[in-house]
Amino acid sequence: MNAPTHLEHARFNMIEQQIRPWDVLETDILQLLATMRREDFVPLAHKALAFVDMRIPLMPDAELADRKGWCMLEPKLEARMLQDLHIQPHEKVLEVGAGSGYMAALLAHRAQRVISLEMNPDLVKMARANLQRAAITNVDVREADGSQGLAGEGPFDVIVLSGSVFEVPPGLLTQLKVGGRIGAITGGEPVMRGTFITRTGDASYTTTQPWDINSPRLHGFPEPSRFTF
Repeated sequence: MNAPTHLEHARFNMIEQQIRPWDVLETDILQLLATMRREDFVPLAHKALAFVDMRIPLMPDAELADRKGWCMLEPKLEARMLQDLHIQPHEKVLEVGAGSGYMAALLAHRAQRVISLEMNPDLVKMARANLQRAAITNVDVREADGSQGLAGEGPFDVIVLSGSVFEVPPGLLTQLKVGGRIGAITGGEPVMRGTFITRTGDASYTTTQPWDINSPRLHGFPEPSRFTF
């Protein structure tokens, strides 16, 4: 039996030291993370960071990438979001913020169909190329501002915001089916929260906020007004 490669060892450590301690314990999700090649969705310059507990810039200017939200989120955050949304094989998912396409790839393995919206044309190309190389065919990456959702294609079973917003816009909530869920990171520094909203009726929703983490902003979403005196 061959000794595990350096990459496989790093992947194993990511799961055992970062993802399991964040209460991601569902066997099928851990198996997906073990087999999905995260390193193939990381820019060449940052391959060595593929399994590190950090955001990875997707553009050469790392500071600008972080400020604009052009980055891969931490592995534990992607994994926990995936687990807490409880996506089923028949469901249609809308993602806002395609980035490198990695989260869309994870979603695609759980859902029937994924539409992923991304404002940065370079990231649209990157995500499409990465997904094509991974032979994932049930994701449609589109260049669009996702802050308004995609009413023409709704309603959706699941909406995922791959980045933080001050609050989930009401217009997105109306694009959920009854029983549908939104997963987002809401609030502002120093403490943002993982926020899950389930549509329980025509105009009724329930919200849970089971964990805290900070994340770069998704652009195009409204911020609270700042008063100056």
